Amino acid sequence: MITAIPLTIVPLILFNILGYAGVDWSDELFGIVMVSGARWALTLGDLMITLGIVILFLEVLKSGRTSTATVTNHILSTVVLIVYVIELIVVGYCANSVFFVLTLIALFDVVAGFSITIRTASRDVTFGQGFDGGP
Repeated sequence: MITAIPLTIVPLILFNILGYAGVDWSDELFGIVMVSGARWALTLGDLMITLGIVILFLEVLKSGRTSTATVTNHILSTVVLIVYVIELIVVGYCANSVFFVLTLIALFDVVAGFSITIRTASRDVTFGQGFDGGP
């Protein structure tokens, strides 16, 4: 039953904890000077978006299964998306690009989850046969 919990809730919880603490998402974690001489810097916001993308990948992998936990996961993923949208509109520290991208990741999770599950389930359905397996 734990597989029914959508993983996209992890960035939501983490963002709320750090956002409530007043973290600046543009804070630089580290920087590297590239061969070209340009400096590449990784910010906390970049790291949060990367976490969201990794979690989206794991959620897409979970979508390929067909079970009752998958249906529950899709329903809960939709609820998590609604929470993302409400927080984006209502909560002050969520009104930034990092949270918007995390909201898009949650949207893609819902759309991809339903699409993959429907596509997978349609291969399991056989049409044109009677109850006895004949035509």
